[in-house]
Amino acid sequence: MLRLPAFRYHVPSSVAEAVRIKSDHGPRASYVSGGTDLFPNMKRRQQEPEDVVQVSHLRDLLGFRREEDGRLRIGAGETLTDVRRRPEVLRDYPALSDAVALVATPLLQNMGTIGGNVCLDTRCNYYDQSYEWRAAIDFCMKKDGDTCWVAPGSPVCLAVNSSDTAPVLVALGAEVLLSRRSGERTLPAAKLFKKDGIDYLAKDPNELLTGILLPKPDGWASSYVKLRRRGTYDFPVLGVAASLRRDGPGGDVAEARIVLGAVASSPLEVPEAAETLTGRPLSEESIAAAAHAAWRPAKPMDNTDFLLSWRKEMVRQFVIKALRRLLPPRP
Repeated sequence: MLRLPAFRYHVPSSVAEAVRIKSDHGPRASYVSGGTDLFPNMKRRQQEPEDVVQVSHLRDLLGFRREEDGRLRIGAGETLTDVRRRPEVLRDYPALSDAVALVATPLLQNMGTIGGNVCLDTRCNYYDQSYEWRAAIDFCMKKDGDTCWVAPGSPVCLAVNSSDTAPVLVALGAEVLLSRRSGERTLPAAKLFKKDGIDYLAKDPNELLTGILLPKPDGWASSYVKLRRRGTYDFPVLGVAASLRRDGPGGDVAEARIVLGAVASSPLEVPEAAETLTGRPLSEESIAAAAHAAWRPAKPMDNTDFLLSWRKEMVRQFVIKALRRLLPPRP
């Protein structure tokens, strides 16, 4: 049986207190909300904080609010279940609703939070194992070792970003709210993630993700599709988030974004694919061109499930699948 290591448990009364506690303890401390990622990692000794700062109860991390400029603010502590069921998310941001509905299982969706999924630890076949298994291969670069076993010559860790919500937020053009001792700052979701399996978030470790800002709908349509071995529970081995805006009902595509998940250490936006869609009607021909453009830069590594060549081909097929969902309904 895997057991949690000993740690000190802090229950702050405010965001400011939570940030202060985390800052005072530095790298020896971790924030936790739903705990569906941190606690299993602690049991496997992948993460070993001496202090855990609970934030799920903080009021400033809860709630849905429409801003004056039309943006939707979602508290980072909202559960995936509540995000999935929220009427304005279902209506205006269907890709996000689809993504959270595909995370793990309903039980974990009831516990896990939107902020936790955005900041999900990167994953790898050589990292997500028990301590004894990792010790047998002399550990890996991400924890306790010096070698990336995915590509032993790599100077950086190649663990993948397996968040379902991360590529969606990038495709939607969302922003995240980060709190620190000096106040709150806003960062585009596209700039939150780094191409490094170890240092994978572009935020100060003491900063707390407090909220997500989704842009005003303004005619954008979106979708998300996910590839995994089983129909539930599993992390993605590929995720495709697509969003686009037309020049009027049934008009040409004015703007588009295609973002791939689980093929790199950060969500991979493919502007070449978006460019093939803009300035023309969304059709089977333009969808096929976009899928080919997305296929070219996708370079899956040996760090998740399935064969590399098959996973790469699935990029093409799943981009097609995601974009077909955005075709206007047939009369």
